[in-house]
Amino acid sequence: MCDVVLPKRTLLIGGGILAVIVVYSSSQAPPGSTETGQTDTTCRVEVTADVLNVRVAPDGGAEVVGKFRLGAESDAGKTVQNGFRQLGDARWASSEFLRPMAGRDCG
Repeated sequence: MCDVVLPKRTLLIGGGILAVIVVYSSSQAPPGSTETGQTDTTCRVEVTADVLNVRVAPDGGAEVVGKFRLGAESDAGKTVQNGFRQLGDARWASSEFLRPMAGRDCG
């Protein structure tokens, strides 16, 4: 039996290449597509305000339960009440500052 000794640098480079191959080959489908290659039509929005408050109810006076910064993305529902779009259970944000993303069905 023959013992092979590899320099540390060769092992590190080989390991890095192997890690990139594993990550690349196990990556999921690109965003906006499904396993079958169809476009995902779930409503998704992008924030257009510098800071956007997320409120517990569709009311400008309702308790703030979170904030989004400019350019943030979020899944959203199709429900809009009093100028607020529902983002989830007890999570509403002003629809004026939410832009539906291309190819998404936001009603």
